[in-house]
Amino acid sequence: MPYEVKSSPDFAIIDFQLADGESVVAESGAMVSMSSNIKMKTEARGGILAAAKRKLLGGESIFQNTYTAENGPGQVMLAPGSPGDIIAFDLESGRSLMIQSSAYVAATPDVTLDTKWGGAKGFFSGVGMFLLKATGPGTVFVASYGAIYPKRCEGQYIVDTDHIVAFQDSVQYTISKVGGIKSLFFGGEGLVARFSGQGMIYAQTRSPSSLAAFLHPYRPVRSNN
Repeated sequence: MPYEVKSSPDFAIIDFQLADGESVVAESGAMVSMSSNIKMKTEARGGILAAAKRKLLGGESIFQNTYTAENGPGQVMLAPGSPGDIIAFDLESGRSLMIQSSAYVAATPDVTLDTKWGGAKGFFSGVGMFLLKATGPGTVFVASYGAIYPKRCEGQYIVDTDHIVAFQDSVQYTISKVGGIKSLFFGGEGLVARFSGQGMIYAQTRSPSSLAAFLHPYRPVRSNN
C-alpha cells in the first residue's frame, strides 16, 4: 500500500493511495479527507468485548473506521489530534510494538490491537496503567506530540514517562523516580521509565503536561467581586 507522511515533523499527515479493494483501519476522528469512491465502515474490531477492553484500559475509542477503495483506486488522508510527527512501523508476523494509548493513529487490517498491563506505578505516570499492543503482520502508524526521537536500548536507558511514544516488545521497563523525594517534587522531573534489554525506544520531544504547566499561569481567572 503506497503512503506518504507529509508535513513532518510539525504537523504530520498520512496520504494513503489505496488500490481497488485495499483498506486501512484508523482511530475514530483521524480522517481529514478522502476520495468519493472510498467506503467507510465503522465497527468494533475484534468484537465488542475486545473493543470495550481497549476503550476502558487503553484509552482508545470502542469503534474504529475501515476505509476501503471501491471501483478503482482512492486516496485517504489521516492525521492525529495533536501537532507533531507520525512514524510507520512494519511488524513481522508475531512481533509486537507497545504504544502509548494516545499515540495510535492507524494500521493495516491484519494488525491486531490489544492492551497490556503496565504495572501499578504506571497509574501515576504519563504512560498510564495500560499500553496498546500492536501485533503483526502489518504496518502500524504512531503519532507524537513534537518530533519523534528514536533510541536503541542496549542494556539500560531512562526516558521521562511523559515523553514515551512506543517501544519494541524486546525491551522491558519499570517505573521509578529519577532521584530522591526532593528531586521528585522540586526538581522539575517526575517519574521515569527505566528500560532494559535490546531494542528500539521512541520518545517525543515535547510533553502535554509541560505545555499545560507553561499555560497554567496565563489561564483566565474569574473574580468573585
